[in-house]
Amino acid sequence: MPSDADYMRAALRLARRGYGATSPNPMVGAILIKGGQIIGRGWHHRAGDLHAEIEAIRDAKEHGQNTEKATLCVTLEPCCTYGRTPPCTDAIIAARISTVIIGATDPNPRHAGKACGILRKAGLTIRQGVLEKTCKDLNEAFNHWIVKRTPFVTVKAAMTLDGKIATATGESKWITSEAARSYAMKLRQGSDAILVGINTLLADDPSLTVRSIKSQQSKNESHTPRRIVLDARARTPLRAKVVSDKLSALTTIVVAEDAPRNRLDALAKRARVLLAPAVPAVATLQSRNFKDRDFPGRPRYSAIDLPWLLETLGNENVTSLLVEGGGEVNASFLLQDLAQRIAFFYAPKVLGGRNSVPAVGGNGVLGFEDALRLTQVQWRRLGPDLLLGALLDFRP
Repeated sequence: MPSDADYMRAALRLARRGYGATSPNPMVGAILIKGGQIIGRGWHHRAGDLHAEIEAIRDAKEHGQNTEKATLCVTLEPCCTYGRTPPCTDAIIAARISTVIIGATDPNPRHAGKACGILRKAGLTIRQGVLEKTCKDLNEAFNHWIVKRTPFVTVKAAMTLDGKIATATGESKWITSEAARSYAMKLRQGSDAILVGINTLLADDPSLTVRSIKSQQSKNESHTPRRIVLDARARTPLRAKVVSDKLSALTTIVVAEDAPRNRLDALAKRARVLLAPAVPAVATLQSRNFKDRDFPGRPRYSAIDLPWLLETLGNENVTSLLVEGGGEVNASFLLQDLAQRIAFFYAPKVLGGRNSVPAVGGNGVLGFEDALRLTQVQWRRLGPDLLLGALLDFRP
């Protein structure tokens, strides 16, 4: 007889089918079991569509199955409030389901545990915490956003073994292999927005789109992330792909208050222009170089107020942001503790040279005690390359 964990693994496989399509909702999978047999399957396809639990109940009924006294296995605690759809708790009770197996608790502090309470009060048996960490990790971006209301930030960079992303002349294509670039496209597919700095835009003229991804769901294939360019002086060329292609409506150029007005007007005809407020005074900027010190010479890491930008994007339902540098932008996010995860691709190459471009620029830290620490470190082989994936460790 399959265990609760076996059923949860099946529900997780269903949930992952929604990768890149459900934001700003989480990925959720659900199965209905009766007599040791799966009688219904469902997953959340995209925001506004039916939730996974309702899909599973509907699937069972469409196949002539009776849901009374069935067991529901779902990767995330069911919703208990009205949103775009009615509460799933109502549908579960109406289907006369007897037992609910839950992976992760609702991360929203206002709702966490409430559905379990409602279902228990209605007489259902609840078993919680089955493969809880796996279920939580599935929606790490959503979990961060629903609590912090800012995007979950991943800094992604492809570099040589000595940490270089370009030669002294600016050459950067291609450092990593086809396998690594394909995986990088998967990261884009799962992101709500991709961010680069103006120097990367001027050097590479990237399209910042999702290419060559085979997905189980045609809906996922149509997912196109927003494109964000940090461009304090409004230097983005009008011929740049991000402001001249058919997806230019998805592009936001973030500029400083003192950017030339004629440049702003021209760009505004091609894409959205977002006017950022002035960066806080240099003496009050937080950086890992002089944390907790009142030092008037503290360096500026960006001419754009990045905390303000993250709050703005979070309010616009951007749950996940993929930062693709270059080196100065990467430093801005990493050394101001504004990123949650890194995805560093390493190719078996060495560039050397004091003038080649590092993956993380800026002024660096003063001592090892200020160095960024990583946790939940994972290495993955991608063809000849290696991928380092890890969370930033913010413990003091």
